[in-house]
Amino acid sequence: MSPRDFKSSRPSAARFAAIAAAVCFASAISAAAVELGPPPGAVLSREKLSPIDDFINGEIASGKIPGAIVLIQRHGQPVYFKCFGKRDVEKATPMTADTIFPIHSVTKTITSVAAMMLVDQGKIALDDPVSKYIPSFAGMKVGVERKDDSGRAVLDQVPLRRPLNIEDLLLHTSGITYGFYGEGLVKATYGGIYLGDFDNAEFAERLAKVPLAEQPRTLWDYGHSIDVLGRVIEVASGQSLYQFEKTQLLDPLGMTTTKFFLTDPAERARYAQPLARDRHVERNSLDITRWESGGGGMVSTAADFARYGQMLLNGGTLDGKTYLTPAAFAAMTTDHIGPGSGVARNFFYYPGDGFGFGYGFGIRTDPGNAVPPPPGSLGEIKWDGATGVYLVVDRAQDMFFVVMENSPSGRMHVQVTLKKIIYDAFEK
Repeated sequence: MSPRDFKSSRPSAARFAAIAAAVCFASAISAAAVELGPPPGAVLSREKLSPIDDFINGEIASGKIPGAIVLIQRHGQPVYFKCFGKRDVEKATPMTADTIFPIHSVTKTITSVAAMMLVDQGKIALDDPVSKYIPSFAGMKVGVERKDDSGRAVLDQVPLRRPLNIEDLLLHTSGITYGFYGEGLVKATYGGIYLGDFDNAEFAERLAKVPLAEQPRTLWDYGHSIDVLGRVIEVASGQSLYQFEKTQLLDPLGMTTTKFFLTDPAERARYAQPLARDRHVERNSLDITRWESGGGGMVSTAADFARYGQMLLNGGTLDGKTYLTPAAFAAMTTDHIGPGSGVARNFFYYPGDGFGFGYGFGIRTDPGNAVPPPPGSLGEIKWDGATGVYLVVDRAQDMFFVVMENSPSGRMHVQVTLKKIIYDAFEK
């Protein structure tokens, strides 16, 4: 059984064990056949990681970011961990290890793990129609733009070729988009969906009333798919999204500060503030609202991500507890939208060159087109958020790293440069 066959079955954990051997380490095996990344067993030089200090401090000194925390962990042990700059520049509060950061879209990875835990439990299946859990989705239509006789753009709504399913949500191939970037009449219909206060049930109903941007499984289209998945988790589990994640994933992992809302004044005081130019009106974890956004609403700490990253590096287990069966983890970390899948990519393909996409993570599938190729290993998984939290898990090197920051305008240079420094520190 391949990882894709996983979606149409509800086998027990015992049956998954036989599947896992064939797929779990496929990426590491493939890496040996392509010149990408350090060779297995390469030494990571702590001395060669020292340029991280000058780089991050330089970004702070030039006013590009307020501060950051960087953690690199290999073979189960931290090899680099430092706090830089300020948690709050205006108050001159130093960055500390317990600083709480908004993780924005890295939330999507946690929601996706939670959904796959429910697949493991037999409570949802990847080929289940979304309407099984949210009945209003049975009436979804696809918006198609055309010009009328006067040349004015109009929006027709056409039926789906097949029902939208759970895997479509996980892959961002549902046709559910974001309305705040890009152009088009479908995106314009999203204008009012954020008004007022709402919970996941209400938000899903709002999304059910707007057309899809394209037919399912035709384009990787970043949007509210994982917010809808959060509502599916609620219906399937009988709990709120946070309560399911807290009891099944976060508390068992020891991720005690990973949550949607900060109500404790002591925790609110530890929240990393962005530079003044990056402040804008948005829902965040300092607001007391009802929306547990599975697509972007969580906050977390470096300590929590040390646990989360190690669980992913271990293939879904930590401290003797299994969070994802081997087959579920393999399905999550296998590219499902590559050649032959029928899924197109456009300018807004955020996994980037050289990456496919699994369930919640970008998956490195090839060196890409750049010469030399960007650093990393085949099979690495990664994702980042709008404020700069960036997680990379490289199983070929038994390593993960995470950068925590609240720096929307300065994040990309930090991510790209930090990754290069880390991989340049391997002694081949």
